[in-house]
Amino acid sequence: MSKKIIFEGAATAIITPTNANGVDYDAFGKFIDWQIDNGIDALCVGATTGEGATLTDKEHKDVIAFAAERIAGRVPMIAGTGSNDTAYAIELSNFAAEHGAAAVLLVTPYYNKTTQAGLVASFTAQADAVKCPVILYNVPSRTGIGIKPETYAKLAEHENIVAVKEAGGDISAIAETARLVGDNLTIYSGNDDQVVAMMALGCRGVVSVLSNLVPADTSKMVKSFLAGDIMTARELQLKYLPLISDLFCEVNPIPVKAAVAAMGFCENYVRLPLVPMSDANREHMLKIMRGHGIIA
Repeated sequence: MSKKIIFEGAATAIITPTNANGVDYDAFGKFIDWQIDNGIDALCVGATTGEGATLTDKEHKDVIAFAAERIAGRVPMIAGTGSNDTAYAIELSNFAAEHGAAAVLLVTPYYNKTTQAGLVASFTAQADAVKCPVILYNVPSRTGIGIKPETYAKLAEHENIVAVKEAGGDISAIAETARLVGDNLTIYSGNDDQVVAMMALGCRGVVSVLSNLVPADTSKMVKSFLAGDIMTARELQLKYLPLISDLFCEVNPIPVKAAVAAMGFCENYVRLPLVPMSDANREHMLKIMRGHGIIA
């Protein structure tokens, strides 16, 4: 089975700039342009880092539509449309498909969760109904449920399920998944600190938080590995490990929102239940950013 590869390299899990009045579309548009101008390979909008969980239904659709228009086909757009309500995920996914999404990102159902058989049934229903390719999203630390390698193998048989963003963190499980699915699923790293390790197992890229700050170098990390330049990929992975650590020292996207605000692209504003980054953690992160020349 030959399936479409949505992208190779780095896709930014892009923030959604917000303020007390709502989504700041002027800031969002400028940040999208900056990302593309700096060599990002794809953009993932309205997902975890984009605070999709606290966007209203109208805002979520507006963010997807705005991003699609602003991106204008320059890079693939992946829309975060997953939900713990399968029917709503299908509705939102088809909205994204109608507005030009190259793929949708469907997270495992959170809170109500399900069994592995339920995952197969839910993702199959979504893949059957959605009018664009589907990327599964495994992040059990947030959802309380993970996709097992054997479940991936079943889901990989569906022609419309083309890839997975794997943020489970278990390298052994990822290796087993890669063994079972072969070329039927493209695997993307969902963890910035495991990109090179996962690429050794056949991963083709990363859906990245780090690339909000350094899109060119994040893409270069992946592209270097794919080109056989393992040394450069490894050097970049190790170079940015302290910054990656700070980007996840508080719940994502609290730190990355503070970082992008420090770069001058948006306000440092997150919606409850998230709160702004602590002063001590923020100062430590900004020091590392200055060391990399990201901010003055």
